[in-house]
Amino acid sequence: MLTPKQKELLMFIHERLKETGVPPSFDEMKEALDLKSKSGIHRLITALEERGFVRRLPHRARAMEIVRLPDSVPQSVTARARGGFSPSVIEGSLGRVPEVSEGEAAPQTVAVPVMGKIAAGVPAEAIQSRLATIEVPPELLAKGEHYALEVKGDSMIEAGILEGDTIIVRRCEDATNGDIIVALVDEEEATLKRLRRRGDSVALEAANPSYETRIFGPDRVRVQGRLVGLIRRY
Repeated sequence: MLTPKQKELLMFIHERLKETGVPPSFDEMKEALDLKSKSGIHRLITALEERGFVRRLPHRARAMEIVRLPDSVPQSVTARARGGFSPSVIEGSLGRVPEVSEGEAAPQTVAVPVMGKIAAGVPAEAIQSRLATIEVPPELLAKGEHYALEVKGDSMIEAGILEGDTIIVRRCEDATNGDIIVALVDEEEATLKRLRRRGDSVALEAANPSYETRIFGPDRVRVQGRLVGLIRRY
């Protein structure tokens, strides 16, 4: 499965090869995808190469070829260059506590969609696929929409979040200092970290001394939700 950003780059390279026979430069790719640095392009190309969509040709600068395209390419793949594309960690209908009329019994559980795995460590690909649903006690939920993610990695162990845990996240676009959030980094990678704002910078802080705090400009990180609960199976 490709992230939206990976699909966008793949189609940009494909269209440029069809038009000119020459792959675009890294500067052209960076501008087309509205990224701040070439390092993001390097990561995307490496991911496409590992997944078998492109092949870099040896001994030739900038040379690469398209090996294959996704089975289904939505029209929105290249829409970001036209200003209409906005990647998100989650999509579709989410779980929320239903309103209960007077005299009506409150539900014992609420169905919350499990959207995949979230990296509590090195950021993983953004998550956009609904995998299953989980029944959650309404006491774990706040107001608004919620989704669940399975934790992968150990960077939040000192906050009591272990690999294999299922976290419940309230969908939101902002959070306060100290909140544990689902963060979307550079519109393509998702991670679970504690939010710290430092002036104009955003710090994503691990709860494990083995991991360094990562600091970004404010336009590189988008809040996708705030941790409100956790489910663990023994």
